[in-house]
Amino acid sequence: MKKLFPYLFMTAAGLLLCTGCKTKETPPAEDTAPPSVISLTVWGGEEDEELLSEIFSSFQSHYANQAEFQITYQPQSESSCKDALLGNLEGGADVFAFADDQVAALAAAGALDPIDNPEAIRSSNLSASVEAASVGNTLYAYPLTADNGYFLYYNKAYFSEKDIQSLNRMVEIAAEQEKLVTMDWTSAWYVYAFFGNTGLEVGLNEDGLTNYCTWNSTENAIRGTDVARAMLEIAASPGFASRTDTDFLAGVQDGSVIAGVSGVWNSVAIEKAWGKNMGAAKLPTYNCKNKEIQMASFSGCKLIGVNSYSRHKDWAVKLAEWISSEDNQTLRFEQRGQGPSNIRAANSPAVQESPAITALLAQSEFSQLQRVGGKFWDPVTAFAASMAEQNPSGASLQEQLDRMVEGVTAR
Repeated sequence: MKKLFPYLFMTAAGLLLCTGCKTKETPPAEDTAPPSVISLTVWGGEEDEELLSEIFSSFQSHYANQAEFQITYQPQSESSCKDALLGNLEGGADVFAFADDQVAALAAAGALDPIDNPEAIRSSNLSASVEAASVGNTLYAYPLTADNGYFLYYNKAYFSEKDIQSLNRMVEIAAEQEKLVTMDWTSAWYVYAFFGNTGLEVGLNEDGLTNYCTWNSTENAIRGTDVARAMLEIAASPGFASRTDTDFLAGVQDGSVIAGVSGVWNSVAIEKAWGKNMGAAKLPTYNCKNKEIQMASFSGCKLIGVNSYSRHKDWAVKLAEWISSEDNQTLRFEQRGQGPSNIRAANSPAVQESPAITALLAQSEFSQLQRVGGKFWDPVTAFAASMAEQNPSGASLQEQLDRMVEGVTAR
């Protein structure tokens, strides 16, 4: 681990000693040396830039009498933070936001050191977020949010409470209105929604690295091909589109999208666009093999980590604590609508009354903590992309499912 230690150089004036001479006492010179400059790089989501800028300013003001800071923000998706950081640990960010499923890999690679004051963090944050920030019983990161899941946003001007119970019905309504219901099928994170409550399984093996997956099962009551056909039926409707989270929000703002699957991070922008017509609810069911299957979701937390290779680690720790503090989690909720992990902030009336947080809590009954190995993502994304494009290759669905599972479970 690289560490730089500050050195104090002191220059003393020589003492002129004159025997038998009268000397004049000179007062000590004032210390006019400028404070040391602490350079820190922070990685965070692109959408958090304005919020983080405000947090950095308050941090600099609070510690202004102790050091001069140069804090550099760089956009970096929380979902791919691990790969970016491990590609160049010594050149990576000092402080970074990341999704909780990466904590074990970052700790194993030496990117994270155990937190020095774990009891203070444990006592002030929700237990689920503390568990998500830990490997075994060792805390490695600072909980930031307890809301890393997804649910349904919908425009009340188009849908009734009954309509939003069924994804297929919502897609029909959107088609009739020449509008869209969207969901991101380019992300395996969202695609889990179709498989999670079918009896088909995916998860980590005991080695903590490789996956097991039965999504291609031909023996389950609901087979993998049944799910694939259900996805193809939805994709075939002119009322549905697979869109990234960014494109979903753009559609909400331009009026082309009237419902979609996303998370609390978009709640402020959606409420601004739809006003009193903004609705939020648990995910709907979807029709699969003539049954209504409740859509599932992955759940988790966002965390703040401190690079163990930081050249100013003590200050990086202070900044991580500042970003994840009660006050700044409250600010994050006010500006970004994200649910706090801090107990006091999470129990505030404003958080408890949030439609998005209420919807997330309703969906939590059908969610699972995201714990999958790195080889889960690309094969599932490739399969879902084929479904979103209505199977342009014409390849057998079973063959595509088998190929997906082979990739997911590769060692």
